[in-house]
Amino acid sequence: MSKYDLGDADPATRTLDSVSGISKKGLESGTVGVMGALVIGLSVCAPAYTLTSAIGPAASEVGYQTPAIFLMGFLPMLLVAIGYRALNTAMPDSGTSFTWATRAFGPWIGWMAGWGLIAATVLVLSNLAGIAVEFLFQSIAIIADNPDIALLSDNKFINIAVCLGFMAIATFISYRGMTSTKIFQYITVFFQVAVMLWFATAMFIGAADPANTEGKLPELSWFNPLEVSSFSAFAAGIAVSIFVYWGWDTVLTMGEETKKSKGRMSTESKAAMILVLILVVMYVGTAAATVAYAGIGDGPTGLGNTDIAENVFAALAHPVMGPAAIFLSLAILVSAMASINSTAISPARTLLAMSHYGAIPASIKKIHPKHKSPYVALFLSSIVASVFYAIMRFISEDVLWDTITALGMMVCFYYGITALASTWYFRKLAPREGLGSLLSKVILPGLGGLLLLVVFVQTTIDSLDPAAGSGSNIAGIGLVGLIGIVMLGLGVVLMVIQSRVSPRFFKGQVLSTTDATNDTSALELFDDGLDG
Repeated sequence: MSKYDLGDADPATRTLDSVSGISKKGLESGTVGVMGALVIGLSVCAPAYTLTSAIGPAASEVGYQTPAIFLMGFLPMLLVAIGYRALNTAMPDSGTSFTWATRAFGPWIGWMAGWGLIAATVLVLSNLAGIAVEFLFQSIAIIADNPDIALLSDNKFINIAVCLGFMAIATFISYRGMTSTKIFQYITVFFQVAVMLWFATAMFIGAADPANTEGKLPELSWFNPLEVSSFSAFAAGIAVSIFVYWGWDTVLTMGEETKKSKGRMSTESKAAMILVLILVVMYVGTAAATVAYAGIGDGPTGLGNTDIAENVFAALAHPVMGPAAIFLSLAILVSAMASINSTAISPARTLLAMSHYGAIPASIKKIHPKHKSPYVALFLSSIVASVFYAIMRFISEDVLWDTITALGMMVCFYYGITALASTWYFRKLAPREGLGSLLSKVILPGLGGLLLLVVFVQTTIDSLDPAAGSGSNIAGIGLVGLIGIVMLGLGVVLMVIQSRVSPRFFKGQVLSTTDATNDTSALELFDDGLDG
């Protein structure tokens, strides 16, 4: 048996690369093309849901520079995406951050990178479900012409019950496999993008209306990050803006399920790069339109109004679109519902990979024989997210705002580690390949990784302030900071326990730690395995 063989794995999923340890996991291959991966990526990022959740918290930190902070949030995402593309080309694996960080830095850092991704997804799944609940009742209220129906979402027990229902529906769709997921996403993505373009255009027109006293024509200074008042405000704004881009990397977790590409770049890498470019145009444009129309005051629709910060578009829908507000409500509702479904792809496949390689219990790696979905991992992530949301609904003043801020911290943490994994893994090979390779595999991902980790540290420190986020605190410590610290601390505890229960992974006996110069091409061996 090879040093890195999995031993007890099924023959179909045993290692294909005795040098690296990377191996298949039983997922159905060749089912998703570039367009399908792009649509699923857009669904995870959920532009309609994301913007209504993030523009308020971002504007509370940086005011009129909200478009600038969304633009700046794109830069580290672009740098990280370049590193992700290099790593995915060399080592295609559904474990992404977990697998790549393990191969670059070793099992302990790799485990925490995987945990950071899982923790971030638990946070966002709970937030998605919360947004879906609010817009469900708002949509019903508009249709029934009864504003009181929208207030039902404020009832904690009704809110939680409906939230769990959304989670159950989305989990069932994902359980049915990638093909059913893809069809569902096509319908919802095209609808929400069309409505968001309509909404943004209407806000620009409304900003120029003299009757709108809060409206203001866009200025170049709005796109200048140097106008932000302090580094703390800048870091907090970046953490929120990184949240809006979060999710594009889900496309890369499908590397074992996408169709083979005829070019040098893989199918999932092509989809990921196109996705990032689409998002920056949509997000910066919509942020500028929202600030122009609503202003940063504390009026009923002003972005300085903390009462609407967690869900800005709910307050703006009717003033901007009038009777057509129902379309915006439905767009955000289906955006959140579709994103719950597609977002579950990432943690399920990360859990699958971690279990497959022995980093967490082996029972989690089961693949459904018919649907080819990692159903145990999927159910586990859904249940944890549901329980987390129920708890947060009772202890947070503003659960959606607080989870968004904490999510930004987790994303900075694991994206930062993953980007630096590219720098370290290719540090010896890239200089030999030329300047282009040195930039794309080492320098640019390294800059992105360092920036994100600096933002992570600064945001964590600032979020311990009891006034951070919604102002919720426990014993005078900010709830947002506590969420971040508890999440990472829990990961450390679980990691130590697993290292005692199943030590082979943590001794480097499953996934090898090396750099690109000493590594047989995992991609070539992976393809050979698929062909065989």
